[in-house]
Amino acid sequence: MTCQARLVPELYCTDFDRSLAFYTVTLGFRVVYERRNSRFAFLEREGAQVMIEEPTEPDRVLLAAELAFPLGRGVNLQIEVGDVVELHNSVLASGAPVFLELEEREYQRLEDAVRVRQFVVQDPDGYLLRFSQDLANSDA
Repeated sequence: MTCQARLVPELYCTDFDRSLAFYTVTLGFRVVYERRNSRFAFLEREGAQVMIEEPTEPDRVLLAAELAFPLGRGVNLQIEVGDVVELHNSVLASGAPVFLELEEREYQRLEDAVRVRQFVVQDPDGYLLRFSQDLANSDA
């Protein structure tokens, strides 16, 4: 099993099978482990880790408010990948809603800048996932 990162978001979903297919087939995550009876999966792609879960046990659901679409309002998760163009093509082919089209952008850091190619896709429950590739460290 891959070492668990210090921060791994757990995303509640409304249809576990639909979300699992989206993350694994469309986005290329692999299942590290899952608990089918609990409608839970721990997923990984190129070192990025995320958990998805369809709430099934009312006494174990950690929610501050009712789940309403789009879930995860105000948050977008940035995930670095090796080939963002290939992933973007896969997302387009799947028909998943692209929230921000593929673009190149420069972001200022403390003493330098980073240039990235990125796009944002919305998962079936409305979570925004920003896939990014650092252009300085790639052949792109």
